[in-house]
Amino acid sequence: MANVVSLSHTALGSYSSRPIRASSNGVPFSKPKSGGPAILELPLNKIRRPLMRTRANDPEKVKELMESIRLIGLQEPIDVLEVDGVYYGFSGCHRFEAHQRLGLPTIRCKVRRGTKETLRHHMR
Repeated sequence: MANVVSLSHTALGSYSSRPIRASSNGVPFSKPKSGGPAILELPLNKIRRPLMRTRANDPEKVKELMESIRLIGLQEPIDVLEVDGVYYGFSGCHRFEAHQRLGLPTIRCKVRRGTKETLRHHMR
């Protein structure tokens, strides 16, 4: 599984992290394994979308996800690569858009750390 951390906004405009015991929808996470990805609740506006979309999101799928997220919360975090403190989203476009359209400020992410070379590799 993954380490679980929540980012909260501080008075100085930055974000601090603190361990949490459950996801934003109340489902507890399993005990983390060292070295694996971390599960973070990140502000939507802190996630960059580096890949150009080759197609638009399916509006019906986004609508269905919005209803599901409203009722039971996000069940599967989106995948994010963190490079030098910047977050890049690589999967979960429909879930990301559903959160935006619902007006939710944050989204649960499975975050892996990478280098600039890793980022360049993913952008090919």
